[in-house]
Amino acid sequence: MSLFRIRETGSTFFTEVLAGVTTFVTMSYIIIVNPAILGNTGMDKGALITATCLASALGTLLMALFANYPIALAPGMGLNAFFAYGVVLSMQINGQAVTWQQALAAVFIEGAIFAVLTLTNIREAIMSSIPKSLKIGISAGIGLFITLIGLINAGIIVSNPATVVALGKFAARTEAGMTFNVPMLMSMLGLFLMSVMIALNIKGALLIGIIIITGIAAYFGLPAGAGLPAVAVPETFVSEPNSIMPLLGQLDFSLIKEPQFWIVVFSFFFVDFFDTLGTLVGVCNRSGLLDENGNLPRAKGALMADAVATMAGAAMGTSTVTSYVESSSGVAQGGRTGLTSIITALLFVGAMFFAPFVNMVPGYATAPALIIVGIYMMMSLRDLNFEDFTELVPALLGFFMMPFAYSISVGIEFAIVSYVVIKIFTGKFKDISFLMVLLAAAFIAKEIFA
Repeated sequence: MSLFRIRETGSTFFTEVLAGVTTFVTMSYIIIVNPAILGNTGMDKGALITATCLASALGTLLMALFANYPIALAPGMGLNAFFAYGVVLSMQINGQAVTWQQALAAVFIEGAIFAVLTLTNIREAIMSSIPKSLKIGISAGIGLFITLIGLINAGIIVSNPATVVALGKFAARTEAGMTFNVPMLMSMLGLFLMSVMIALNIKGALLIGIIIITGIAAYFGLPAGAGLPAVAVPETFVSEPNSIMPLLGQLDFSLIKEPQFWIVVFSFFFVDFFDTLGTLVGVCNRSGLLDENGNLPRAKGALMADAVATMAGAAMGTSTVTSYVESSSGVAQGGRTGLTSIITALLFVGAMFFAPFVNMVPGYATAPALIIVGIYMMMSLRDLNFEDFTELVPALLGFFMMPFAYSISVGIEFAIVSYVVIKIFTGKFKDISFLMVLLAAAFIAKEIFA
């Protein structure tokens, strides 16, 4: 155990094990939610379960070995939504939709770029140059974006031509009688259950909530969604892991010569960078792992774990792998070293054998988890300085623009560009680093020439 310096941190072996289990239970919903989101692109859901578990285990193991931090990694919430909804289901290159294979290639390339930047200390320098207010706004904005996606998936928020969005209907009267909106009602029930359990400090509240809603749906034979068959209990909950072959190595670099493909890479690059930035800093800040200057010790190891896991995850067939804010639950249990991460990684490997359960979970059981995770990430807004508008406005612009523009990268652009512009025109030049000016110029150029 000398590898993790447990005694030096004031922790114990048992405490680290308990923390690892707590982190896994808290974030294990990703095993269900990630395949549900990425499956919308046509990717094999069974293979996604295996890919999610393997990529999470590998990334978390690397974090333990490279940085000795009690931080777990998995396919990022928000990043998987950007992959599915922002790229595959909406972007086109030369009039053709971007395929999930091409999107995986873009993720792999941006992961490789991250690795190079980390080795040259550029990524760490950029991470340190971003003002704290923007780190808060970006992290919280991703949370609000995730919450909106959860509300939409739950059917609680629907599109409306007159008002853009509106509240979904709980029930509708038809000739056959009253028809209830099962996904919306079950999502609301799941949201209340999870919220109550979290308020009562029940560990694993998200996973427990998902299991309860799935159990209710299976017991009463409720449909898995509009036009979908009823939720059914599988013959067994334990089986051999699903084959990863439908996704393994399916990277398609055929668009690498197209300028628009590099816009996709560029978008993944900035979304991944600032999502990792916000999450890693947020977790370490809440865990007391930042130094007196607000910087992250052993940042290079942590960032390299993220970069390598992203490349490996893309090769396995999943979206960008990143640090998880739920790791703070394990830290709250006393986890202080990489041993916590080792335990979490081993549990992700074991979770591959429970694919039959994952496959029976309806979308309305996972939607509340998205909402709750988003709320967790928005809690960082309390650390903003509401007295300084040169800090507050850019942070909140990033926060609001992510969901309203339905793009994490747009929110980041507004946050950074507005910060630089406002600081310049108020004469606060000392608050602006050279890298911030370069980033602002790059974003402006992207919007003009993209």
